[in-house]
Amino acid sequence: MAMRLLRAIFTILVVGGIAGGVYFATQDAQPEKAESRHHGRNGGGGSPVAVMVKNAEISDVPVYLEGVGSVKALNTALVRAQVDGRLLSVNFKEGQDVKKGDVLAEIDPVTYKAQLDQAAAKKALDEALLANTKRDLERFEKVGTLAVSQQQIDTQKALILQQEAQIKSDIAAIENATAILGYTTIVAPFSGRTGIRLVDEGNLVHAGDAGGIVVITEIQPISVLFTLPQQQLPTLAKSIAAGKLTAQALSTDSQTELDAGMLKVIDNQVDQQTGTIRLKAEFPNDKRQLWPGQFVNVRLLVDTLKNVVVAPTEAVQRGPDGAYVYVVGSDNTVVMRAITIARQDEKQAVIAKGVTAGEKLVTSGFGRLKDGATVTISGGHTATPPDGDSNAPAKQPGNRKSADASTQNKQASEIPMAPPLVTGSNSDASKPFDDAKAGDTNADGRHHHRRRENGASP
Repeated sequence: MAMRLLRAIFTILVVGGIAGGVYFATQDAQPEKAESRHHGRNGGGGSPVAVMVKNAEISDVPVYLEGVGSVKALNTALVRAQVDGRLLSVNFKEGQDVKKGDVLAEIDPVTYKAQLDQAAAKKALDEALLANTKRDLERFEKVGTLAVSQQQIDTQKALILQQEAQIKSDIAAIENATAILGYTTIVAPFSGRTGIRLVDEGNLVHAGDAGGIVVITEIQPISVLFTLPQQQLPTLAKSIAAGKLTAQALSTDSQTELDAGMLKVIDNQVDQQTGTIRLKAEFPNDKRQLWPGQFVNVRLLVDTLKNVVVAPTEAVQRGPDGAYVYVVGSDNTVVMRAITIARQDEKQAVIAKGVTAGEKLVTSGFGRLKDGATVTISGGHTATPPDGDSNAPAKQPGNRKSADASTQNKQASEIPMAPPLVTGSNSDASKPFDDAKAGDTNADGRHHHRRRENGASP
């Protein structure tokens, strides 16, 4: 019996608690409903959407092909010793600009000078022998066959020819010794920039050394090797037939132009493994922003579209039915309009159909923008809602509080770069509203509720 009583009491308490919770929840929701009704009467749902706009324009749009490439020196040489010897001096500084023929280093020339002197002495000896042989021939010819035989005369002539040939060999030996002696002075093969020194003064160098002395690169002008897909070959061929193509070397993020030059050559075959073709462009590199081995992006100008309608890329939106833009009309309402895009990059889009020059396109504030919505351009004045808008605030001459609210809303909308006010349902709790007014509404609701509880009329 006691157990049944306890169960009954527990059931009564649970039901009472639920009923009390429902009652209080209902009472708490009434001020919120009153607040929502008050907010709707003051035009919160009819507030314009703050947006930013840019005009569609007529412009000439360049057409580029872009590829990734690497910088390559126009000429590169590893300067090596051509003879063996001790390195007497290094006459350049690392990173120095040198001209063709400048002395870079010197090797001990003593041994090679001695070889040149030997070749010169051998030539002098052979010349003296030749002179003596020629005089003997002259004497033989004067006396004739009475004193000497014809055989001796012929032998003397052959000896002269042999000695003349020997002198020619001596001359060649002298030239060879002179060249070898010249190799002891190492000069720059072309104008360029020296790299890091690979050997120090005083070391023994050999003609077979793999390391060399220094690397010289020609960086003014400089070339860039880059690739493009093979599908671009018809466009390249057409553009080259019309004239030379301008190339731009860009940083790896394509934001900075490093240099401008010309396309020099297209490779004679396509790489079958990658399906790309190699191209070579040459740049003056006056500012030396291009360096051998550097990775760059190359932009090749192949065409220019004349007098086309362009729109900022940020104005282009995409939906299930394709690309579209929001166009702001003269009454400050927006129209969603489908467009056809011919070309587009990170900055602008070429509009083939759907937009005309001079129209204002929305570029920001798309969050709750919809077709037919009233907007205000950031930095400008709030547009007046069109006639027949059920959400527009009603004018009540006798209601001073409503007039003050309209004045405050107008002043707030005239502040540049105001936060967006979104047109939507009055029941949406996320809509912006005047906290002070909301507080007044809640306070009034609670006041009337207490008076009704006390039995007094409002």
